Amino acid sequence: MKRLASWLTRAGTGFVRSCVVVAVSLLVPAVWAVAVALWIRVWHGDPWSGIVPLLWACVGTLALVRPVCRMVRSLVARWTGTVIPAGYRQPGPVTQLSTGYWWNGHSYERSDRDALMDQKWRLRWKDPANWRDLRFVAIMPFTAGVSAVIPPAGIAGAIVGLSQPSPVMRLLGVFSGAVAVFRSPDAWRVVEPVAVRFLRPSSAMALAERVDELTAQRADTTVAQAAEIRRIERDLHDGAQARLVALGMSLATVEKLMRTDPDQAAELLRGARAGAATSLAELRDLVRGINPPVLSERGLVDAVRALALDSPLETTVSADARLSLDLPIESALYFGIAELLTNAAKHAHASLARVSIVRDETGVVVDVEDDGRGGADMRTGSGLDGLRRRLAVFDGTLAVTSPAGGPTHVRMMVPCASL
Repeated sequence: MKRLASWLTRAGTGFVRSCVVVAVSLLVPAVWAVAVALWIRVWHGDPWSGIVPLLWACVGTLALVRPVCRMVRSLVARWTGTVIPAGYRQPGPVTQLSTGYWWNGHSYERSDRDALMDQKWRLRWKDPANWRDLRFVAIMPFTAGVSAVIPPAGIAGAIVGLSQPSPVMRLLGVFSGAVAVFRSPDAWRVVEPVAVRFLRPSSAMALAERVDELTAQRADTTVAQAAEIRRIERDLHDGAQARLVALGMSLATVEKLMRTDPDQAAELLRGARAGAATSLAELRDLVRGINPPVLSERGLVDAVRALALDSPLETTVSADARLSLDLPIESALYFGIAELLTNAAKHAHASLARVSIVRDETGVVVDVEDDGRGGADMRTGSGLDGLRRRLAVFDGTLAVTSPAGGPTHVRMMVPCASL
């Protein structure tokens, strides 16, 4: 009985998924069907009368191609767990020059909005993935669509056949219903191999994407290093350096007052000692910002636990005690977790957070979840986009799930050969 109930559940789920696949695969053919119907309606023997239906079909196809492909990737990932990389060209950084103009890698614009818009349309029209997507939407109705249409077509045939008085038609209706029921659990599964075969990036596209990614990483690394050097110089100049200069002046004054006014010299020495302690604390904080000592001495797990104790959120940390990573990877993950916890407290107004660090067959996986108000995204130029680029240096990935109202779940994955 349990097996029957389980099979019926699979059949019902498969039937719904088959209907979804059929609906998605017929979106573009429906546009062309409407164009043909419109052409038949307006046809008066004049060949120019077919321009409007043709334009309708072309514009509708171009508007639907990329959303259909994204929908198929999402469905395949949700139903089977198979993630198909999009392979679309990603925009590079937009930089403001000293002249006030913005450079987007292709042209100079007066504002960042114009630079981003120009960059977006250049990438959209020159992306070779467009031809791949067009090929897929042309193939999908005759592959996954044909297989997925069997259950709904069988149910429709059963309804029509069983409603007829003829015994032959009723027999055909029973046969159609049986075919629909037995094909429902697996009819939709053809969409996975078809999508993997025709939607994944080609080797040339993957190579071009990797070159663009490495170019962007090089630019990000240069900018980050320059910003870090400026921060260190500023912190030293405004903090420890100023205090050490004041300390030197105090000691010079003490040297002159030792014989004439010992009490005032002692007071200056006490102030100098306090200044020296403050300078030492500032230097320690500066070194901790560059590379936390606990990270070098005790590893990523203990460093994250220490970070959780200092976090304003109530943070729980679960981790694999056997985890052992290279220091650059540990540093990237540590500062990534620190940034996510800071964002959760500052922007999402969260009160609880959970950090999980585990290892699997491919690498290390870090999950950070909070109970904030959500709405986080990886738009170009955001902090999450910068974190994604920093992880990409190690071939890592960043996935963000943050619906409006929360919760926010961020997964960082970095492949490692030896853990």
